[in-house]
Amino acid sequence: MNNALIKGFGITALAAAVAACGGSGSDDTATGTASFDVTDAPTMELAKVEITFTGLSVKPADGEAIEFTFDEAKTLDLLTLQGGDSAPLLEDQELPAGEYEWIRLTLDLDNSFVYETENPDAPLTLFVPSGAQTGLKLVSGFTIAQGGENNFTIDFDVRKSIVNPQGKGVADYFLKPALRLVDNLEVGSITGQVDYATINQARGSDDTEDALADCDYEGSVYVFEGADAELSDLNVNNEEGNPLMVVPVEPDSESGLYSYKAAFLTEGNYTVAYSCQLDDNEQDDTLEFDGKQTVAVEAGVETEAETIPLAQ
Repeated sequence: MNNALIKGFGITALAAAVAACGGSGSDDTATGTASFDVTDAPTMELAKVEITFTGLSVKPADGEAIEFTFDEAKTLDLLTLQGGDSAPLLEDQELPAGEYEWIRLTLDLDNSFVYETENPDAPLTLFVPSGAQTGLKLVSGFTIAQGGENNFTIDFDVRKSIVNPQGKGVADYFLKPALRLVDNLEVGSITGQVDYATINQARGSDDTEDALADCDYEGSVYVFEGADAELSDLNVNNEEGNPLMVVPVEPDSESGLYSYKAAFLTEGNYTVAYSCQLDDNEQDDTLEFDGKQTVAVEAGVETEAETIPLAQ
């Protein structure tokens, strides 16, 4: 059976870890509660991505890994968890206060499937190239505050995580996770609109020698970390230069424009730009971008970017 299993210490490890911190479960100076949700940065190539989670484990900096096995497996369609939506994996669980080194998700791959847009009723298999026995490990430190309620979200990012093995025969798709952990108190979001009709009309014009390439689809907004960042396509095989997320635009019936929302962004500056050329996540593509701008994100704030194309 192709299950992603975690070798851990179970709930007894939690009791031992709490005791090692000098307190019991009732001593809020030695523990805090933690909740972990999962979300997904948007994608458009797939109709559904159903992942079955069976457990979660965390590793204190000064202690053994603590494992939680769910009473019932949680099967989530990650594509329904976009634009700021999320679903709980572990809720209000007491943990020893202090620093943690990593988090690991346990999966049941026999009950996890991908559905393509062209054939949404046919389940396709998933495989973890690194080995199903280790689960999905996210090496990202976090802190459990003493006596506090700590809420985190794991961004799964299907567009970066699900790749087509192109005839390797092991499974229909590979799961090469690009997980990102954020503290919910430290994140904000970017919203904006794209005037796709104007952009598409301009791109289809032959009036100039430097006419831009035609649009292949309604397009996506690319979000990069940092101010005035260099723009690039998405290629999961490149170690550097990839956008943090790629957000497809959606029609807004009220304005007649297209809208987008990039959520769970930590406080700081981001560069956003729009492209309507197709982008294969496993190869280098030459994209043309419109409306490059820097947007400052504040924790707890939904920041509105300028409408693309930018006013001259």
